[in-house]
Amino acid sequence: MNFETWEPVYEAIRADMGYDRAGDEAARDELATFVGDAATLALADASFDGDRVAIAAPGPGLSRDLPAVDSADVVVAAGVAADRLLDDGRRVDWVVTDLDGHADRVPRFTQDGIPVAIHAHGDNRDLLAASVPECDHSSVLPTTQAAPAGPVRNVGGFTDGDRAAFLADAVGADELVFPGWDLMDTTVGPTKRRKLRWAARLLGWLERRRGETFAVLDGVRDDLDRSMLPDCGL
Repeated sequence: MNFETWEPVYEAIRADMGYDRAGDEAARDELATFVGDAATLALADASFDGDRVAIAAPGPGLSRDLPAVDSADVVVAAGVAADRLLDDGRRVDWVVTDLDGHADRVPRFTQDGIPVAIHAHGDNRDLLAASVPECDHSSVLPTTQAAPAGPVRNVGGFTDGDRAAFLADAVGADELVFPGWDLMDTTVGPTKRRKLRWAARLLGWLERRRGETFAVLDGVRDDLDRSMLPDCGL
């Protein structure tokens, strides 16, 4: 993701959610410090060319959607979906996470050779400090939602799930499927509902950029509120 393309979207998200850019930048810089001079992963280290990629979310429907996981060429797990799939004996090829809910397990993922895109933002600096120094940094792709700096990249996306989709798109995925997703989940609190609305908007942008139709947006697509988005093709 070119940051000049992403930045107006990032600013719209910040304005809506009330996030502090300085906090995101501080977290980015701390993540860079935690990985230090170690050789971390780059996007060039991943290639999903021609692959059907499952972007697995930890929603209650994940167990129902396991056939989509099992039939995919590549499985990218968002957040604690990785824990659920691995505990069930299923493979996970990449993890995309801001560490919420499983900071203690992520170092083991990296030590087992699973690539993990670890995301820094202003609200997870304590989790970064607790988890990242214990990781095998050769299996870590450091990411930010602010401007990229040093080893820390910006692949686009906001939540773990839609960021995983943007990552897969960036490295050549041919088709994206979305097991475990529920963009209309009524059991979550208001902040999570706002995050899900942003995830839906961003997936809508991505499907238009790709010329693809994501089934996860069926029933949601026509109701997406894009009024707060800048004029950047969303």
